[in-house]
Amino acid sequence: MDISARSDYAVRAMLTLAASGEGGTPVSVVRLAAEQELPRKFLEAILADLRRAGLVTSRMGAAGGYLLARPAERIAVGDVIRAVDGPLAEVRGERPQSTSYEGAATHLRTVWVAVRSSVRSVLDGTSLADVLSGEFPDAVRDAVAAPGAWENR
Repeated sequence: MDISARSDYAVRAMLTLAASGEGGTPVSVVRLAAEQELPRKFLEAILADLRRAGLVTSRMGAAGGYLLARPAERIAVGDVIRAVDGPLAEVRGERPQSTSYEGAATHLRTVWVAVRSSVRSVLDGTSLADVLSGEFPDAVRDAVAAPGAWENR
């Protein structure tokens, strides 16, 4: 699985907003870009996607900026990724359950659905608050504790 720069930047920006406190002072694009060392123009486009998805709100003016639209405990990492990159797992642009194969690959669809399910269990089961605190759900703790989890293959 490849996590795009767009998804990485979006999650990092959302974590910065979450760390700044909910319902508080809006965080400017300039500050978000500086704190996470992100390209400002790219970040502006990402924030527009996050706003359209209802994950952030924006305020105009000199004291304007962005705020989380709901508490960090209620925003999953998967929500952020879907907002900027679409579905978590696709096969050639299709949903895994929509694929079909013949012959030796007849059962391959089952593997693709399992991959999506595994990705969902981690990304949808992990909130921004979990990442900020470092207190991860079992799916994450189990995955990183698995033999070879931290090794390249």
